[in-house]
Amino acid sequence: MIELKGVSKLVGKVVHIKPTTMILEPGHFNILLGATGSGKTSLIKLIAGLDSVSTGQIVVDGQDVTRINTQQRNVSLVHQFFVNYPNMTVFENIASPLRVARLRSIDIQSKVEEVANLLQLGPMLSRYPNELSGGQQQRTALARAIVKESKAIFLDEPLANLDYKLREELREQLPTLFKDRGSVVVYATSEPEEALMLGGKTALLDDGHVLQYGPTAEIHRNPTSLNAAKVFSNPPINSIAITKKGKMAQLKNGLKWLLEGSSSQLSDGNYIMAIHPHHISPIRTCETDIELGGEVIVTELSGSESSARFKCAENIWVSLTSGVHPYNVGEHHDFYMNPKNCYYFTPDGNQAVDRGTD
Repeated sequence: MIELKGVSKLVGKVVHIKPTTMILEPGHFNILLGATGSGKTSLIKLIAGLDSVSTGQIVVDGQDVTRINTQQRNVSLVHQFFVNYPNMTVFENIASPLRVARLRSIDIQSKVEEVANLLQLGPMLSRYPNELSGGQQQRTALARAIVKESKAIFLDEPLANLDYKLREELREQLPTLFKDRGSVVVYATSEPEEALMLGGKTALLDDGHVLQYGPTAEIHRNPTSLNAAKVFSNPPINSIAITKKGKMAQLKNGLKWLLEGSSSQLSDGNYIMAIHPHHISPIRTCETDIELGGEVIVTELSGSESSARFKCAENIWVSLTSGVHPYNVGEHHDFYMNPKNCYYFTPDGNQAVDRGTD
């Protein structure tokens, strides 16, 4: 277990990591989710001992390691780039931390073969990194991290530079690779769908600040602030100012809808409503759907999904839906949303006041 107690990082007067307190445990992925520049790598460097903290403590299994260097912490780190020793074979790359630990040759052979087979690298042990594909090189780096049997393994966007097919392959394999190894696994990513796929617990980062931390599926369903909802949405979550009066919600353009359930009990006043793009559809799906008409500004077809950005009520909205839909830029198109999928936040966005059933 790794415990962060008020850990922060300042460079001069610039705050890179705001005071952070959380517990990272073995048995599941501990995910750091945020956009580029949100502080994921900076936080990993602090936890791994690659950078010194400005305030706070880092405690590993009850021992304060705040001032202990990386080598003494028994950690492994895998970057998004394929960091392998080019003059060593795959076998020697994987075996390198075991040789540093001065294990017997027979034990090294056994451990390397075991993890190589796990990562489908067995036939490639005599090859050199430049003879491998990108996916094979990253598997080699992962194998080296696993074979070391570290107390903590840090994976800093390890799949970012792989093509789509390899990313999907390794994403499926990762939970199995680290299962029952007893290590604290910290995984940094900028992709919400990757966090959801890996499960475990997720810390949402924005501008060096942990906005929310908890079970991944739970914080996706129940963001505590608009910023947290934005971090956990790709494409960006739709958000717009509304006025609530009685049991009705109204946009600036006069569009109204009836609030039901707990949202109908909110006090009258101003709020921010938010809804995920995949809940904005070009097709009416039920009787309670609200019609949103708008001019299509941008449209894109990606794989089996269609996305469209359209202007409605002086805001740009985003729709993401499965299938191919014939949008024409510059033309009006009808879109629909179901109010039950809406989130409501205070006018400053700092607090969720009602949560959808997403």
